[in-house]
Amino acid sequence: MSAYVIYQGDVTDETAYEEYKALASKTVEDHGGKYLARGGDWTSLEGEDPATRTVVICFDSVKAAREWYESPEYQKARPLRQAASQGSLYIVEA
Repeated sequence: MSAYVIYQGDVTDETAYEEYKALASKTVEDHGGKYLARGGDWTSLEGEDPATRTVVICFDSVKAAREWYESPEYQKARPLRQAASQGSLYIVEA
């Protein structure tokens, strides 16, 4: 069953976030993930406006998503995201 890694947040340091994206993109590709949405325009249909940045990555399974997240390669990139933005990252099983 597919799984989606979803990040919603606000970027506080664009330069550092670009560094994060460069590192993270390679780790996603190396672990079989595919970006479905990456910070594009959005329209709020109900409720409060969400964070300014939404990223959705599809993996083959929750296990594959966790393996990506816990990989040494992604763990090197993770502190850059945490320093450059404020938000939430979670896995949703499809």
